[in-house]
Formats: sequence, C-alpha cells, structure tokens
Amino acid sequence: MSTLNSSKRQKQRKVLLMGKSGAGKSSMRSIVFSNYVAKDVRRLGATIDVEHSNIKFMGNLMLNLWDCGGQDGFMENYLHHQREHVFGSVAVLIFVFDIESREFQADVINYANIVSALEECSPGAKIFCLIHKMDLVQTKLRQPLFEERAEYIRAASESFRDSVDFFPTSIWDQTLYKAWTQIIYFLIPNASTIETLLQQLAEVIDARELILYERTTCLMVTHVTRGIEAQNPFTDRFERISSILKTHKQSIAKHTGIPAGSANFAEMQIKTGRFMFFITRLTENTNLAASIPPSEQGFNAARINILLARQKFAELDIATKARPGIQEVFTRSAEADGTMGNETVTGSGLQAGKGKGAEYGAGLSGTMTA
Repeated sequence: MSTLNSSKRQKQRKVLLMGKSGAGKSSMRSIVFSNYVAKDVRRLGATIDVEHSNIKFMGNLMLNLWDCGGQDGFMENYLHHQREHVFGSVAVLIFVFDIESREFQADVINYANIVSALEECSPGAKIFCLIHKMDLVQTKLRQPLFEERAEYIRAASESFRDSVDFFPTSIWDQTLYKAWTQIIYFLIPNASTIETLLQQLAEVIDARELILYERTTCLMVTHVTRGIEAQNPFTDRFERISSILKTHKQSIAKHTGIPAGSANFAEMQIKTGRFMFFITRLTENTNLAASIPPSEQGFNAARINILLARQKFAELDIATKARPGIQEVFTRSAEADGTMGNETVTGSGLQAGKGKGAEYGAGLSGTMTA
C-alpha cells in the first residue's frame, strides 16, 4: 500500500505560473487547459492572490497548477510571508514576461527574487521563461529582440542559468502550443517508455510519423519521425495539428452543447496519392496521429495494429512491472485470433497512388467524424 501511495505522489507535479500582472498568464492557461479561444480571453479579469487548479493529464499525471497574481502586493506576500508554502515542492516554475513591458528591468529584478526563493526551497525545480505577446513585435525584429531579452534574463537566473529554457509565445499562433508541449513533456514521468512503444508501433505499421496528443488539451506528448518524413518542411506541423484539433473541439461544443473540455471526435482521415494520414483514439486520454505510405491495405492494417496496441499504451498509467513489447502483444493476439496483427487487410475505398513525401503539414482537406 505504501508503495502504491508513493507512486501516486510521485505522479503529482506542482507548477508555479508567475509573472507581472497583465503579462498574459491566465489567458494562456485558459487556452491550454480550459479550451478558450484567443478572442475570448479578453473577458478574463486579473488573478487575485493564487488560483489553484488540479489538472488530470494523461491519466497518471496530476498537475497542481498555481496561477499566482502578479500585483506587487501579492509578490511581496509570496516572497516574505508564504515563502515556503508557495515555493516548496515545486517541479516547474513558468515565468511569463510581457515583451512590451515598459518596466522590463524591474520585471527581471522581480524574477531574480523569485529564482532566489525557488533555489532555497526547491533547488531541483525546472524553470521555463515565456517571453509573451510576441505578435505585437514586427516580424523582422522578433528573433533579435527575443534573443536579447533571453540573455538578459538568463544572467539573472543564478544557479538555474544553464538549465532555464526560453520560448517566444503568443496566444494568436502555434508558439503557445510549442512552449507548453515542451513543459508537459518535461513533467511526464514515463515519457521515454511512451517513446519506445511509439517507435515499436511505427516500425510495425511502417509509419512515416506517429504523433501522440493528449485528448483534453490537444497538446503533443511526443512523436516519432522516420525516413522521408524527416525532410518535411513544415516544422510547426505538430502545433498546427494541435490548433486544428482545438478548433474542432470548439465547433463540436458549439453545435452539441457539450463542454469543450469533454468534446472529442471519433476519427479524422486524409487520403492522397502521396500519403495517407489519420487521427484516432489510442487510449482514454490520448489521440494518435499517423502518416503512412499511400496504400489502402496498409491503411487498414495500420488501424488494426493500433487497435491491438491500445491496451499496451493504456497500461502505462498503472504499470509497475515489465510488460510485453508491442511485437509480443501482436503475436499473442495473432495466436488467439488465428491472424497475424501485422498482416495487411484488403479494404475498399481510395486506391493507393504514387508520389514522394508526406506533406500533410501544409493543410489538406479530409473527412472528420464527430
């Protein structure tokens, strides 16, 4: 029993979301975790003191998110009167800087005081700095300004100087998803195990790319890229798909009355002469996007093999001992059913075409079933 309780405790992660009042902390939290769209966050008010959220992520990870108000009075209270309470047992600090702040140096001093408290109370924590509202900066000036601010902030990061990660973000593009994807990946306790299984599955179904998404937030958990797909020029395709999935959830919620956080779809398919692409449910908490060569038989076989692999991925939430690999799961299923799991299945539909490369990041039409 004590081992089980210890395991559960280890899967809870305390995350501090901090920054100056008006920097955009609550807006990004609402978009990522509450399925707001960017145009709706204007109605959000300022955070008073600390707003606590316990967010279940992928079943076995509970984020204990502390959205801390950024007004001077609250900051003074955190640093002096609630220092151990706020900064103790922290796994991740996310500090948000407003790129248009007229008091940037003061913001950095405030950040340095928080880093000092974190070093004292949670020296093993990870820091992510998000330089936010980058859409307000001229395109040609964004990267130089971001790099300049990042180096200035890094110098104030004390013992975290070499480990702090920086991201330019905006609620109006995919950069927000990219940053939070990296944060979530750091927090997932069994990410390497998931990646290993995903690699095995990709080899079984000859996938060019497999992308694992969390169902509620639509954030990418991890991905496997193979062969020609490594040359895909759309480097932001993972975040683009996150945005598409999030928008579709909003559409489902609008037309069905289901809360956006609970709305999900059954499957999405895109078939072309160059590649085939689909998104389907993998586990209760995840969706899997797959890009495969253009073959109707391969497409049907891939779907069957993913169905066979679901239980293996679902076990990751509760696994306490070694489990059989993907190949062994398929072999056992084949012995039980009299059919090999990686055997191709003939199906009807669009015939396979010829072509090179999977370029689904460009934005293509397809079918989506709610």
